[in-house]
Amino acid sequence: MQVGSDTWSTASAGGLHSVAVSSSGELYAAGYNAYGQLGQNNRTASNVFAKIGSDTNWSKVAAGWGNTFAVKTDGTLWAFGSNQNGSLGIGLAANTERRSSPVQVGALTNWLQPSSAYNITAVVKTNGQLWTWGMADYGQLGLNDLFSRSSPVQVGALTNWAQVSVGSFGVTGAIKTDGTLWAWGRNNYGQIGSNQTTNKFSPVQIGSLTNWAYVSAGNGNMLAVKTDGTLWSWGSNSEGRGGTNDSPTISRSSPVQVGILTTWDKVAASAVSNGSVHAITRSDT
Repeated sequence: MQVGSDTWSTASAGGLHSVAVSSSGELYAAGYNAYGQLGQNNRTASNVFAKIGSDTNWSKVAAGWGNTFAVKTDGTLWAFGSNQNGSLGIGLAANTERRSSPVQVGALTNWLQPSSAYNITAVVKTNGQLWTWGMADYGQLGLNDLFSRSSPVQVGALTNWAQVSVGSFGVTGAIKTDGTLWAWGRNNYGQIGSNQTTNKFSPVQIGSLTNWAYVSAGNGNMLAVKTDGTLWSWGSNSEGRGGTNDSPTISRSSPVQVGILTTWDKVAASAVSNGSVHAITRSDT
């Protein structure tokens, strides 16, 4: 059913809350609020979208497990909610430190698009750099170690990252401007796509193709769309989340095409712990 009467420019669903930016640049949130992830300066849940502050210059948003990240039109990055494992990126590692209203992450003005899941966050900057922070128990920060970070750290020195997606329970995927696909972190179901099940602590290229357009990391799996409009999946197929119409016990450690259509556009793999539901758009619908 339609949510309110506003027109929206973008939205994101987290663990138990949702956030959205209206076409007028206002930021809204609804749902569970035990960690202050609704940004209302309290911890009271809301079953309707409530506006966060009075600013009208919000542009991008990402709902995480118990927190929220948003970018303004001036390129600044803001965070609120749970700070477990330093996941807010504001330099406070204590798990008890929460923020129930937006606080700026550093002072930089070149943040582009955040992605957040279970206690980890990754953001691509306008200069093509990739930055991560939060939990690193499976190497999902891509920093070649298992140390959590409470403030943003650059992944390598490259400046050709185009898009990043953080999945739940330890996996991250990204695409570079040259169309190559990369992944790192937990790999127990083959969700990295490297044709093995060994965890990776830094980015690993998936195959050698250069026609990947969009990737989304879920709960033990990944989905991706190529520039030719085909849809691909790999990793866990529990509850049929791979979309391959076969046994949910079958996991794949490298990408397999989903169907034969060539009209897929974007994909969103759910990072919840059970029954990952995926939303997919097609260019002909």
